Amino acid sequence: MKVASIAETKNHLSELLDRVKRGHTVLITERGRPIARLVPIEPSDDPQGRLERLERQGLIRRGRPSRATRKLILSPGPKTTDGSSIVDVVLEERREGR
Repeated sequence: MKVASIAETKNHLSELLDRVKRGHTVLITERGRPIARLVPIEPSDDPQGRLERLERQGLIRRGRPSRATRKLILSPGPKTTDGSSIVDVVLEERREGR
């Protein structure tokens, strides 16, 4: 584990962060007393990044909406007639299999 003073951290932050990216831990001290620790983020802490890594490695392929799904999403919703409720229209569509 690398130990760095506050002054060293200010002057060499990029280098210290590079060490952390490679999996090392950096202990930051003030007058010889530990005050903070820089640690790498665990892969499970970044689900979006994990998905992107798995996709780049060819281990997964994210789902894409099909044409039918897009058509359903973009189609206008059910219309009501005078005096009927939207619930009645949706129930009627279910009975008709739409």
